[in-house]
Amino acid sequence: MFGLINSVPAPLLVEMLGYAGYDFVIIDLEHSCTNLETVEHALRAAECSGTTSLVRVPRADPAIILRVLDAGAQGIVIPHVSSADEARAAVSASRYHPLGTRGISGGRTTGFGTIGLTEYFALANAEILVAVMIEDRAGVDAIDSILAVPGIDLVIEGAVDLSQSFGVPGQPLNPAVQAAIAHLADRSQAAGIPFCAVPRAEGQIEAWRRKDVRAFLVGDDRGVAFRALKAHLCDWRDKGDRAYQAASQIEAPMG
Repeated sequence: MFGLINSVPAPLLVEMLGYAGYDFVIIDLEHSCTNLETVEHALRAAECSGTTSLVRVPRADPAIILRVLDAGAQGIVIPHVSSADEARAAVSASRYHPLGTRGISGGRTTGFGTIGLTEYFALANAEILVAVMIEDRAGVDAIDSILAVPGIDLVIEGAVDLSQSFGVPGQPLNPAVQAAIAHLADRSQAAGIPFCAVPRAEGQIEAWRRKDVRAFLVGDDRGVAFRALKAHLCDWRDKGDRAYQAASQIEAPMG
């Protein structure tokens, strides 16, 4: 499964990601200026284009998690989880009784009343995904206790922030950071919880597949769009230069 972070506050782009074939999208509220109304529209765009929609919230704040889930998110991503207590708080805010304490409301999630509340509670408790991002040394050290929290569905590595926590900021490929990520993957798989890797170098995805890792976060839409736009412009400039050179060679003898 391949996913992309949506950092550009444009529901149309989320729709494009779905039709392009990405399996999931993580709509980002941690590092973007996206407001909650735009998030709701982006979730609709994900629904109509057939991609699974997760929202990365800034922190395990029950009020933010509640509003995101009520808007229709199929799961949440909690950044910088470094303890079992933080993981437990995220699960509690995301699930209804008896698995949690999520507040009760209708609206989009119940089809405006076409699904009964009791039915929806069971459906949401079974299907809402809770993912934790491990981005600090403390989270690496506490990974076994985090994984032991009932209701954690996915672990995502955050190598760039981990590099800072390990004293090598901006060096996600540093051996110490990569060793920590390998440890996270091993412990997650031992606990029977899927691990999501973020390939950053040649050969990494093949190595992860050999370890039976099947979920990959492959960048964010800002980077993908920038590189595509730059390549598009360079291609046209190259064509223009070649056309100019060809024309110059034809005209030179006549000069």
